[in-house]
Amino acid sequence: QVQLVESGGGVVQAGGSLRLSCAASGGTFSQYAMAWFRQGPGKDLEFVAAVSWRGTGTYYADSVKGRFTISRDNRKNTMYLQMNSLNPEDTAVYSCAARRSYTVDDVGTGYDYWGQGTQVTVSS
Repeated sequence: QVQLVESGGGVVQAGGSLRLSCAASGGTFSQYAMAWFRQGPGKDLEFVAAVSWRGTGTYYADSVKGRFTISRDNRKNTMYLQMNSLNPEDTAVYSCAARRSYTVDDVGTGYDYWGQGTQVTVSS
């Protein structure tokens, strides 16, 4: 059983940056592909980015490509999401997810474990 805990959310002005972290415990972190999803107010769950088990493969939603960077440190059992050039449309609860696979998925149902989420609010 893997436990995931997100941190780093907050309130930021448009154009600003935030760095989210997802700390994992209870499993062999390097055996899991990881991803970030988000859910804005009144919106469906949306894929943001994913990273393969080694960190060599990264994938992004078109809406964040070029602004967000996903990474992981398997020695620290932690995944990150660096978010730059934030805009109000990025306001959402951001959740990290894990699946025991060498490959990633951009669909939430493809993941087995989820964190509780962290709120990101971008003011205009």
